[in-house]
Amino acid sequence: MTHQHRPNPTILHHGATTGVTGSCHELQLGNGQSILIDCGLFQGAETSTQGAGHDRLQIEFPVEPILALIVTHVHIDHIGRLPYLLAAGFKSPIYCSQASAELLPLVIEDALKVGVTRDAKLIARVLDRVRQLTVPLPYGQWHSLTTGDPSLRLRLKPAGHILGSAYVECDLRQGGTATRVLFSGDLGAPHTPLLPAPKSPYAADIVVLESTYGDRLHEDRRSRRDRLRAIVEHAFDNDGTLLIPAFSIGRTQELLYELEAIIHQHRQRRLTKGRTWHDLDIILDSPLAADFTAGYARLRDHWDREAKSRLDSGRHPLDFEQLITIDDHATHLRTVDYLTRSARPAIVIAASGMCAGGRIVNYLKAMLGDPRHDVLFVGYQAAGTPGWAIQRYGPRGGYVDLDGTRLDIRAGIHTLGGYSAHADQKDLINFVTRLRVKPKKIILVHGDTDAKHALQHALLERLPQTDVVIG
Repeated sequence: MTHQHRPNPTILHHGATTGVTGSCHELQLGNGQSILIDCGLFQGAETSTQGAGHDRLQIEFPVEPILALIVTHVHIDHIGRLPYLLAAGFKSPIYCSQASAELLPLVIEDALKVGVTRDAKLIARVLDRVRQLTVPLPYGQWHSLTTGDPSLRLRLKPAGHILGSAYVECDLRQGGTATRVLFSGDLGAPHTPLLPAPKSPYAADIVVLESTYGDRLHEDRRSRRDRLRAIVEHAFDNDGTLLIPAFSIGRTQELLYELEAIIHQHRQRRLTKGRTWHDLDIILDSPLAADFTAGYARLRDHWDREAKSRLDSGRHPLDFEQLITIDDHATHLRTVDYLTRSARPAIVIAASGMCAGGRIVNYLKAMLGDPRHDVLFVGYQAAGTPGWAIQRYGPRGGYVDLDGTRLDIRAGIHTLGGYSAHADQKDLINFVTRLRVKPKKIILVHGDTDAKHALQHALLERLPQTDVVIG
């Protein structure tokens, strides 16, 4: 690859520029055609950043020139607007990793049920269309989208964020010059359970880089299992329930994996009066999370070496004796009532991860006002979400509004930062600086203002010859 006098291709951002959600980036090829990297949903305060009543679900760019949609991973803030893209007339291929191809219909089905319609026939039609357009690509292999001039080929590499996640390398050749554009998607951090850490590619001219945690460092990830154990044991001093709001895909499976390891190692360790870790109920109260957990189990070929070795030794990291899965709504309501009244130690993992809906809300309504119970946050809470308010104001005895009701927060509120599925500032810098051929330009997206500015400053210190801009 040469780097002389290369024209920069145009990249348009249709989301993830005013915060961390709505990822959607369009790479224009110079001949009127383009490709789309992700098409995510806006969440939290970002749903109304352009004024009251602004509908951020609509596709406000032409879809006719788009040759393909490339999906980095199946979190809703990266693929949630896909049904609206189809409704706008999109008929081109959807490229993603092989694992993402299996998980994508599950996410889209849930998004339609929650936010659009319960019409089973309509949902089935959308899912059929998604499956028809989806083209799974193996990691590490170049795939040509166009030939001639301009030509474009792309390659997916593991991003270590959730199962199937990828960063995207785009090799664009026009007028005798070549430009390598890298879209990071969401990068994982080292030591993420179940998944290998992402490895930097050889070279890139332009990097579109996420910056979710661009202004902070995670707690030591190696010792997080011990910290998780300590928080659980502290929580059960009060004979209450520990609530963990978690995203159905990624965080839930990581937590189950870690909890199985603690139980395996500390089965007879005292947890609360007369009970040990072996006696603890771990309740997965989310049909979608259960579906994803089954999907993770089916896709065990994509697990890392440590996880595979546990399977080989006869353990079941995502399906163990203490795990109880709740499917139907009536059982969910009975469980909320039982745990609210009883003193049985239990961990409840339920979506949504930012407490903006889902079954976790019923638990919070019942338990936030009771100091016997505890809430543990293990993931990013976007500004404007109930989770953000609970995390921010709960430790000082504040309140949160859930479904129009003001709830005083008396439950214990904890945050375990080492469980973030996102790379922190050090990881993001390492990803870029470990490129053998350094980029000429880095565009920062998918982060709050402070995070982007902090990461921009840190990158410029390390890469003074690189143009680091905020998208």
